[in-house]
Amino acid sequence: MQPTATVLVYSDDSNTREQVRLATGRRPAPDVPAVEFVECATPAAVIKELDRGGIDVCVLDGEAVPMGGMGVCRQIKDEIFECPPVLVLIGRPQDAWLATWSRADAAVTLPVEPVEFAAALAALLRSRQALSA
Repeated sequence: MQPTATVLVYSDDSNTREQVRLATGRRPAPDVPAVEFVECATPAAVIKELDRGGIDVCVLDGEAVPMGGMGVCRQIKDEIFECPPVLVLIGRPQDAWLATWSRADAAVTLPVEPVEFAAALAALLRSRQALSA
């Protein structure tokens, strides 16, 4: 197992980025690596970080402005070679179909509920590990 996993967090709201960090803690589950965060407040910064490489999972805020996480997700799934798994934060459970349209690998509702979020993030980290093994 690698020593750390890098999680990109996109939101224009610093409070949402903080909720993600706090819900994750040092590691979202005992069987996955410790997490390091790369925070982005703009879609351009997300693309730049993904082009740089080394991102294991993306967490995208579906309520971000000016471009929501679902639009960013759809774009990166089209444009980034071997795009990492994406967890989208959605405003309402009814928006799950939009997360599917965006090709997100998982979705959880805002505000971030720590147990639900950590379980979803850990599942994506496990799937990423299985692909790289």
